[in-house]
Amino acid sequence: MNPLLATLGGMGRSALLCFLLLGLGLASLVWNLAALALLALLPEAAGRRLGRAAIARGYALFWAVAQGVGMMRIDSRALRGLAAQPGGLIVAANHPSMLDALLIVACLPRGVCIMKASLMRNVFLGAGARLARYIRNDSPHGMIGDAVQSLGEGAHLVLFPEGTRTVRKPVNAFLPGITLIAQRAQVPIQTVIIDTDSPYLGKSWPIWRTPPATVKFTLRLGERFAPQADHAQLLRTLEGYFARELTR
Repeated sequence: MNPLLATLGGMGRSALLCFLLLGLGLASLVWNLAALALLALLPEAAGRRLGRAAIARGYALFWAVAQGVGMMRIDSRALRGLAAQPGGLIVAANHPSMLDALLIVACLPRGVCIMKASLMRNVFLGAGARLARYIRNDSPHGMIGDAVQSLGEGAHLVLFPEGTRTVRKPVNAFLPGITLIAQRAQVPIQTVIIDTDSPYLGKSWPIWRTPPATVKFTLRLGERFAPQADHAQLLRTLEGYFARELTR
């Protein structure tokens, strides 16, 4: 355990977690107020680039602070090379915790996520997500079309094929969509395996509950799958691959 955490009791760790979450919330609020103004001032392409890069850097800073105080230990070095790769790419990962998207996006300045439509109106997330041209999920047809367009513009589309945090080990049944997007955009799917030794912020873990010790995450690159005409078969192949990797 980190020496700082070792000197803190349960109440101290809870206070530290609240401080981190409060800092993240305030930073998100400030950025979204700025993003609201930038939406009106910047052309779409410039806003998109700035919005995505700012979100990536903001989360990278948050993880650096969380690691510095000993709450987290994150090894995402394997993803560093992805940011420099040109062209569109789907980044597909398993989904053990609420933090997964934040962990991956922190490594991808061109990263784009699919979000619940209701979050686009959230004061802490909405303006920044709109500036970055994140994709709404309220219309499946529109969502797929927007995803294909973003990939054509060179985005790194972050997707979780399980659709929600894992409740059935090793992975939930995969939802259709990811391989159809890959087939229509003609881009590969780069798999990312997220390993963690903690149930922290899994499906049944409330956000205010403090982890008992330092939470460890390792993000490693898996196989890269080319798009296929038979996208339903590729979805089954992808699910089987994740299941094997997570039970090794």
